[in-house]
Amino acid sequence: MKQFLFLVMVGCAVAIVPACAAADNPVIVMVTSMGTIKMELYPDKAPVTVKNFLSYVDDKFYDGTIFHRVMGKENYDDDFMIQGGGFEPGMKLKATKSPIKNESSNGLSNTRGTIAMARTPDADSATAQFYINVKDNKGLDKAVEGTGYCVFGKVIEGMDVVDKIKAVKTGRKGGHENVPVDDIIIKSVRKAEKK
Repeated sequence: MKQFLFLVMVGCAVAIVPACAAADNPVIVMVTSMGTIKMELYPDKAPVTVKNFLSYVDDKFYDGTIFHRVMGKENYDDDFMIQGGGFEPGMKLKATKSPIKNESSNGLSNTRGTIAMARTPDADSATAQFYINVKDNKGLDKAVEGTGYCVFGKVIEGMDVVDKIKAVKTGRKGGHENVPVDDIIIKSVRKAEKK
């Protein structure tokens, strides 16, 4: 867990989130080399975080990046999370925009299927990297220093894809641990078309 908090980048906190999208909440579609994941975002709970994330989506920043950190039972001591949004294949770090304010006290909890911002030990250091919880990780809602990791959305379709990703074989690459042996590419991330 300490390693996650050190390597990861922003965070959030404490409520159950609905499984189906509200009409006015943005929905994003993430196409990966292992399948498609659809997520609803919560701008009412995490306005700064959602605005930041969508700015990267609009810039097509995530296209061609990888899930660079996978921590599931198959390759770690327990299920934990899958993390992406910051590296290209070969563990090449992408340049990002300025860090944002941590909105972890928004009442949302790091439960299975939620998407949250990754960060360094500095509470207000999140930029582009995110993670998807593959189990309930309520310990991330409020870290030891009193600041958690900001949840800003939830998977509404494609948890089977998330579970496939969490089970891949990992190793050490470019000075990082828990890196998938075979790249898991994020092919595109787009806002879903409004019906």
